[in-house]
Amino acid sequence: MCCLDDDCCCCCAGCYDSFCDRCCPCVSYDTRETIFGCCVCLLLLGAVALLAVLLAAYGFIRHPEVAVEAASLTRFALLTSPATALAYNLSLTLTVRNRNWAMSVKNTKPLEAGYSFDGQRFDRVTLAGEGDVHPARATRVYHLDSGAAGAFVALGNAGVAEFGRENATGLFEVEVALAGEVRYQAHFTKCKLAATCPLKLQLAPPGTPAVVFQKVKCKLAKPDKNC
Repeated sequence: MCCLDDDCCCCCAGCYDSFCDRCCPCVSYDTRETIFGCCVCLLLLGAVALLAVLLAAYGFIRHPEVAVEAASLTRFALLTSPATALAYNLSLTLTVRNRNWAMSVKNTKPLEAGYSFDGQRFDRVTLAGEGDVHPARATRVYHLDSGAAGAFVALGNAGVAEFGRENATGLFEVEVALAGEVRYQAHFTKCKLAATCPLKLQLAPPGTPAVVFQKVKCKLAKPDKNC
């Protein structure tokens, strides 16, 4: 605002040239130019700061962290007739953390976890459906209890032999693979989400002492070029 009294205590932020001459005659032209220049500089600095914040928030994608926090295997048996299959009971707690502090993540395809033994998948479960939104900085926890009396698996002779070796020790190597497709907020590109979690699970049949499980950090697949 501008002051028109004799004291002429005024600010010329809104006055310039002829109008400012009439409004604030007590303020010299050089002073008005200095004030105007400072205001322009402050506006430019504010715009640059806002652009930097937006760029930091939405310009760079931070891919999620995936981990298996807990896992328990209470049954793992190989059936060979009429076809090769696994009878199993597997429970695990899997976490997916969105590391972006401003961007949410939306599933463009269902998020699934697949179970494999000796490189051969024998089951898969759905964690989240298409359209599910994962908020920024949030960690999703999935508790999975899976089992089958005979899940088909094409192991072949080598796979059957590997099962025999691991069965002798009671320690089985099972891989959990996360697969999905997502879109990050403010981005139009759809990005594949894939991670592998190699687990070494000690068979603990019901009624036996629980086996201590150490957290496993899953390995993310290399992102696509535009992701």
